Amino acid sequence: MEYSKLISVTGLGGLFELVASKTDGAIVKSLDDKSTKFVSSRQHSFSHLESIEVYTQRDNVNLVDVFNAMSASKEALPSEKDVAAIKAYFTKVYPELDFDRVYPSDMKKMVRWFDILQKNGVEIKLREEAEEEVEETETVPVAEEPAKEEKTTAKKSAKKKEAVAEETTATEDAAPKKKAAPKKKKAEE
Repeated sequence: MEYSKLISVTGLGGLFELVASKTDGAIVKSLDDKSTKFVSSRQHSFSHLESIEVYTQRDNVNLVDVFNAMSASKEALPSEKDVAAIKAYFTKVYPELDFDRVYPSDMKKMVRWFDILQKNGVEIKLREEAEEEVEETETVPVAEEPAKEEKTTAKKSAKKKEAVAEETTATEDAAPKKKAAPKKKKAEE
């Protein structure tokens, strides 16, 4: 299971894996009970975990950074019900959080989601980081010929654009011009 496929659904607790998306909603699989169901986009909103950011005292950080700090910490996860314990936990684990803008409900959610991710063995990393690792391991020699092909392709597309522009102006010139409507004569009295 990839972190990039995980979403949060408003009105439904827990985390879900996006199985398929449709025009009117999505098919999701719960990470808690492994059930699969259709969720309508008319009633619910979807948020990819990758796109969620957390307020800090400086710039916003991605949720992955907070989760990585939580996994690196030796502190035990607090109970979701104890707000003071959760705030004390984040003060030790990620002290840069802006506690004025990150509400206790948000911190509870982060603890709950982190617990779900740990139970399901999900590797917490962004998709871009995964792509960079693949690029570093795969080194492909670059030939000069594709660059030439790109130049000729760019020239061809520029010529096509010019031809389309010429056709448009030719069509506009060939179209008959509209005559002004004749003025109505005043009715005789």
